[in-house]
Amino acid sequence: MPDAISDAMNSDVHVHPVRVYYEDTDAGGIVYYANYLKYAERARTELLRAHGIENGELMDTEKVAFAVRECHADYIKPARLDDALDVRTRLIEIGGATLRMHQDICRDGEVLVAVKVRLACMNVTNGAPKRLPQTVRDAFGASRT
Repeated sequence: MPDAISDAMNSDVHVHPVRVYYEDTDAGGIVYYANYLKYAERARTELLRAHGIENGELMDTEKVAFAVRECHADYIKPARLDDALDVRTRLIEIGGATLRMHQDICRDGEVLVAVKVRLACMNVTNGAPKRLPQTVRDAFGASRT
């Protein structure tokens, strides 16, 4: 059973702006589908950073890293060259060794792609699952286990 998270965190949305560049698109000027996952990854990194969590520091001090365990993307409408997008990330659940997030990639408030992702905390030395460090749990206001 996942640990409880605060009501305030459940409603907090982190917004990360993204501009669509030529390199992100296909020959028709439409964003190539895999690039949305890159946008989502960058936004998750910035969400962690906004909570005082640096991936490099976690790797050095706690010997852990996050890996995508599960990902579902619903491609609703395309983004195009030069579009200004927002990636809206919301932490949904904190488990013993996982974080579950919902991310909407939007243009002018309209959801273009909806992503559901579960991140697993793993030991960087051997790749084995590892409980979330207390520093991560504290940063997101999760209860102690």
